[in-house]
Amino acid sequence: MKRKAWPQSWPGRLGRAVDPYVAALLGTVALAALLPASGAAATAVGDAADLAIGLLFFLYGSRLSSREALNGLRQWRLHLVVGASTFVLFPLLGLAAGALAPALLSDRLYTGLLFLCVVPSTVQSSVALTSTARGNVPAAICAGTYSSLLGMIATPLLAAWLIGSDVRFSAHGLLAIATQLLLPFLAGQALRRWTAPFIGRHKRVLALLDRGSILLVVYTAFSRGMTEGVWNQVTPARLGALVGVAAVVLALALAATSYTARRLGFRREDRVTIVFCGSNKSLATGLPMAAVLFGDAAGPVILPLMLFHQLQLMVCAVIAGRWSRRAPEPSAVPGPPGAPVQV
Repeated sequence: MKRKAWPQSWPGRLGRAVDPYVAALLGTVALAALLPASGAAATAVGDAADLAIGLLFFLYGSRLSSREALNGLRQWRLHLVVGASTFVLFPLLGLAAGALAPALLSDRLYTGLLFLCVVPSTVQSSVALTSTARGNVPAAICAGTYSSLLGMIATPLLAAWLIGSDVRFSAHGLLAIATQLLLPFLAGQALRRWTAPFIGRHKRVLALLDRGSILLVVYTAFSRGMTEGVWNQVTPARLGALVGVAAVVLALALAATSYTARRLGFRREDRVTIVFCGSNKSLATGLPMAAVLFGDAAGPVILPLMLFHQLQLMVCAVIAGRWSRRAPEPSAVPGPPGAPVQV
């Protein structure tokens, strides 16, 4: 009997084309290069970006189901491996890349690479990739959620430790993080009883609002970089080197999470979740954090994260499609997962 093909979702298509959201990001960068905001316009755009960041994290808090987050604690070993990859393995890889900084990467780009390595894992793309590869989707949702929550504390601390004086980690910086990120998130959690039904009815509109907020942050950061002339330091050779270094970091993260999950005896579905959640980085969380932590210097800092985001989508989409074809067929009768296969 011919094996029925598994439906292909958006990650599978990303292996053949650039994601429309990434195309929008690139278009926003081009707009900032051609028409950067300056003077009073820059102030207005910056204030709008700050408000958009607050709204973004309010929506994150409103979407998070406390019950699902608590239920996910039962798989603590899986979440521990994902957290170790996100906040231990990646920073170590970033420090190791410091040997290449003087020759291949400028100081600003290396700062951005270090910041990329301390950003939390993503939720949306990890869940979509895990679903395509027939992994443990509920665990992926919880892993991404825990990573985002932990990242509100771990990312600023690690950035201040690894990057140093470039990070605005003073009392004022902590207050800015609490005001722009943590307080809106907590407000969303507190009001979730009333806001969650509204969000459920308007998912598409609010998804556009999410992405519009990120695009505004990108435009603001790159506009500041253009007006200050910092992009003159980013030569094509440096940019190519950055892509190469980001690709190596991604390959090492994928290999390490796959090997660790297999050695620790996780079942196939959980190994899929660990690989995708442990190797992906969140653009939606990382960009607002960079805007708060680096202020006017955020432009070159967010470039490595944007490049890595596109790389992880394309590479992981190919892997997810391949694992989907190798996965056992779902049983018509509910029961335990099928026999594990190597991933």
